[in-house]
Amino acid sequence: MKLLRVGPAGSERPALLDRNGTLRDLSGLVPDIDGELLADASALTRVREAAQTPDVLPPLDANGLRVGPPLGRIGKIVCIGLNYHDHAAETGAAIPDEPILFFKAPDTVVGPEDTVLVPRRSRKTDWEVELAVVIGRKARYLDTAEEGLAHVAGYATSHDVSEREFQIERGGTWDKGKNCETFNPLGPWLVTADEVPDPQALPMRLWVNGELKQDGTTAQQIFPVGEVVRYLSHFMTLYPGDVINTGTPAGVAMGRPEPKPYLRAGDVVELEIEGLGRQRQELEDA
Repeated sequence: MKLLRVGPAGSERPALLDRNGTLRDLSGLVPDIDGELLADASALTRVREAAQTPDVLPPLDANGLRVGPPLGRIGKIVCIGLNYHDHAAETGAAIPDEPILFFKAPDTVVGPEDTVLVPRRSRKTDWEVELAVVIGRKARYLDTAEEGLAHVAGYATSHDVSEREFQIERGGTWDKGKNCETFNPLGPWLVTADEVPDPQALPMRLWVNGELKQDGTTAQQIFPVGEVVRYLSHFMTLYPGDVINTGTPAGVAMGRPEPKPYLRAGDVVELEIEGLGRQRQELEDA
């Protein structure tokens, strides 16, 4: 299923994109697309049954309708750094022995076509197309990567916007370059795991002002999805509605020759992951 949330920021309603590409209203069936829904097998069954006979769901006019993040009330966003072989190579970094972790606050999340704000005094705002993993079952101390995959509810396209000077040159942790407002567009859809048979075979691309910058695949991941979930479960409990950003392939501004083409107000970024939908953001100064 392709689940999404539409409407003004803060007042989104749950929706479903049916097999014919028609947007359908789910608000009469479930209150929201969130961790509570993903953990409720009976509620998900009702949604699946409705998806099989979508005419029972009221259609929505998509014209002019904002698409919000496909997940509400996100618990935490755990991010994996340097998780692609080609990205580590372009930045001159050693392949990590274990996953590198940092966090993004849930309030960085915006819709897939919402404006992204370049922080004040920023000189190095960068792009990163990423596969987002959404947890559907409580995960703690998992033993295998297969168990990790079994705890995944679905997948989404994520844009891990980053300010490299704040992240790398200002001391402390990476978090200060990752948590500026609007720095995590998410969506347009939450695609349930049953429709993504192999999360390690997803092409992903990103363009800036129409120029292709990233053209990779999740096959390049150093730590695949199931292993990431397993690994994290030994350091923290993962709950339904938690999100994991699983890293970015090569092609970021930081990895390019000088002068590095960092983002500025007026730039337009577009990105997509095959089967998970496309994003478009215009950048403005904060």
